[in-house]
Amino acid sequence: MSEAVIPAAVGPTPGITPESAVEPLPLTGERTVPGIAEENYWFRRHEIVYARLLARCAGKTVLEAGSGEGYGANMIADVATKVIGLDYDTSAVEHVRARYPRVEMIQGNLAALPLEAESVDVVVNFQVIEHLWDQGQFIRECLRVLRPGGELLISTPNRITFSPGRDTPLNPFHTRELNADELTELLVDAGFRVTLMTGVHHGPTLRALDAKHGGSFIDAQIERALAGEPWPAELTADVAAIAIDDFALRTEDIDASLDLVAIAVKP
Repeated sequence: MSEAVIPAAVGPTPGITPESAVEPLPLTGERTVPGIAEENYWFRRHEIVYARLLARCAGKTVLEAGSGEGYGANMIADVATKVIGLDYDTSAVEHVRARYPRVEMIQGNLAALPLEAESVDVVVNFQVIEHLWDQGQFIRECLRVLRPGGELLISTPNRITFSPGRDTPLNPFHTRELNADELTELLVDAGFRVTLMTGVHHGPTLRALDAKHGGSFIDAQIERALAGEPWPAELTADVAAIAIDDFALRTEDIDASLDLVAIAVKP
């Protein structure tokens, strides 16, 4: 099951080439792919982080390291002076160039960012670091390309709740998942100062859906996805109705959060 998806847009959207003119990326389970309504929950769970931190990109030169399908980089382009997208996968790079013309898309390795030192104001890295083999090297590269006072905005699944009781991730595309202390340690060891560590939680609507679907709305979706059968209409409708405001970002109960969200500053 892929981690996120955005429903197809209705009508023209600024900064986006019409979907009919761009071949969609295949659904591999590794990255966000638009157009599959059953995965709207995962998209909204990611989208809230973009929405809540978007103001930190206003008027800035922003690098999205690991831009995937590109919808997030295009959101950032609404407020930033310049958005650079970076991904290792050729098909993703070509897709973003065709679908999101406001994003300056480049191909490269996150362990060796193809940018000059002190060349960007903000690095965005949402739901990516858990896929990397050398997480420390990537964080050091973020420090290098940021200008003094620049910010690294990062989110990642909380290991405690995403793969509970396991030494290895449940998601086969993840190499290492982190808890809040481990993420903080990575950032500090690289030379950053962590100014915020918060987390994504279910709000009242999603807590009610947890109760409605046997205690876990997430597990109900995963069970149906793994079954390889059509979803019940009621579950599909519940998933499709989720909005970003059904999630909350808060610093309390960080170990119970679904995803970790950190802001780290280069001194």
